[in-house]
Amino acid sequence: MTERSSIDASAFAAFDENYRRIREAVAAAAVASGRAPEDISLLAATKTVPPALINHAIDSGIDLIGENRVQELLQKDDAVSRKARRHMIGHLQTNKVRDVIDRVEMIESVHSLKLAETISRLCTARGKTMPVLLEVNIGREESKSGFLPEEVAERTAQIAEMSGLKVCGLMTIPPICDTEIEIRRYFREMLKLFIDIKEKKIDNSSMDLLSMGMSGDFEAAIAEGANLVRIGTALFGRRPAPPPASF
Repeated sequence: MTERSSIDASAFAAFDENYRRIREAVAAAAVASGRAPEDISLLAATKTVPPALINHAIDSGIDLIGENRVQELLQKDDAVSRKARRHMIGHLQTNKVRDVIDRVEMIESVHSLKLAETISRLCTARGKTMPVLLEVNIGREESKSGFLPEEVAERTAQIAEMSGLKVCGLMTIPPICDTEIEIRRYFREMLKLFIDIKEKKIDNSSMDLLSMGMSGDFEAAIAEGANLVRIGTALFGRRPAPPPASF
């Protein structure tokens, strides 16, 4: 039995319908914000999604995927089509950097100087440059990693001086909010940070990407300036929780 045949056909049909709906919603949100649909990048977050369904998504037009966990990225690596670019979007420990830098085109979740230094050292040794986004703890939550809003500009300048990487923008996961008004406030604060840093024209820092917004709030994120949204559940449906990491 092939892997594709082991998956209920309804999963592929559900993705097709979800993808159509999400593309329409992203396009509408882009136009409403004064931009063109192609100005917004859609990243399919593939945590716990089987390779056969990921490959179906890629064949359907998805050209950017993101994994949250290093272990899962490694397990799927050979089985997932190379026609889509790959980002690391989850928390990354310094001792796992070596495992991902040859497998992804961007690390979106650089949350500390130590992590940036590790990426710099390993990529420099390989003679490559890794595009990165700096993770901002916009809600100042103790349970989340990332740079605090007031330190992002300084950290951008510090990290931009490191060889082997290039700062291409910011990313965030805002706190869970009860209303759209609340979450838009966080997105708006992120946009202000993004613009302020962009205007500083820091060397080796392009500030091209503002990655924010997921399945439940991507339209609000686009309205407030996001140009990269990370969508998983709204595309693939609810998935089971991943098993604990074994390494």
